[in-house]
Amino acid sequence: MNSSKFSALFKQDKPIIGMVHVQALPGTPKNKSSVAEIAAQAVKEAKVLCTAGVQSIMLENMHDVPYLNRVVGPEVISAMTRVASEVRSVTELPLGIQILAGANQAALSVAQAAELQFIRAEGFVFGHLADEGFFQSDAGELLRFRKQLGAEGIHIFTDIKKKHSSHAITSDVSLEDTVEAAEFFLSDGVIITGTHTGRSVDLKELKRVYAASRSPVLVGSGVTPEGLKGIWSSADAFIVGSYFKENGDWTKEPDPRRLELLMASRTSLLD
Repeated sequence: MNSSKFSALFKQDKPIIGMVHVQALPGTPKNKSSVAEIAAQAVKEAKVLCTAGVQSIMLENMHDVPYLNRVVGPEVISAMTRVASEVRSVTELPLGIQILAGANQAALSVAQAAELQFIRAEGFVFGHLADEGFFQSDAGELLRFRKQLGAEGIHIFTDIKKKHSSHAITSDVSLEDTVEAAEFFLSDGVIITGTHTGRSVDLKELKRVYAASRSPVLVGSGVTPEGLKGIWSSADAFIVGSYFKENGDWTKEPDPRRLELLMASRTSLLD
């Protein structure tokens, strides 16, 4: 269910949010490039997404494997601020950021410094066991931090039953109850995903979330041109990463042909 605040942010119905998977940052195991080189690559990929007609772009430090749990160092925050600022300088599209894993206060800090409009926050409500370890829910701390920064204008979109995680300890908490809790704790929109990166969302689960939600619903993984029609009526926005890359591999660069196919699918559904 859309909202006026959400509509004001994206300005178009059913926006496609294209991902820039930022190259491995200094200090992380796979790093091979300088911050200047990393920023230049992010700008290059962002320009490809803009040319293809996406409605928004989100940055993510996905190459920084293995991820830290909740807290990243100043070297990551400063590098992501440089990357985000340079991408901000080449587009007026709404921009967002996610810093893995669950480094939501760091993401909010970068968003504030680089004039981004939203963050994607993992572990907002209900603790769960992720592959990085146990995640304590952080809604209270995160929204207080946003208030302290004077950053209330930055949207916080929150994963529910997030991917790459076990939810056994909350197995008695339904999707509907999770959505209700996220909204009660002032989430600006809820994100539902498949079980892993690139995996399609369960359509039955998506429909349940959409029916229960009073806030915008974003699909956070597995979006394809063929699958878009099936999920179209049960979501307000679509975050696309893996599909847009060469051979559907998130580690590769954007593929203009794949971008064209998905954007054409969106256009046909809007008509």
